[in-house]
Amino acid sequence: MEFRASHILVKDQATADKLYERVKRGESFEVLARQYSTCPSKSKGGDLGWFKEGQMVPAFENAVRKMGTGTISKPVRSQFGFHIIKKTGVRD
Repeated sequence: MEFRASHILVKDQATADKLYERVKRGESFEVLARQYSTCPSKSKGGDLGWFKEGQMVPAFENAVRKMGTGTISKPVRSQFGFHIIKKTGVRD
């Protein structure tokens, strides 16, 4: 199983909560990722590309596995900070 996702990675819960609310109100996920994410993927609007099971940290992967394609997660905590995840694909 492979997944495709984008994310916005920030250091603190308060920032993650504010960005999540902005995305839910209709602001562009990709624009917010470019402006606020601390991950190098920000240059691609947060796009992480395709990844296989076991390639991402467990908290991130578990969240992506449970999400429907096209949905956006509430902030998910990992050792890297807080992720707002947009699942963009799944394939066998």
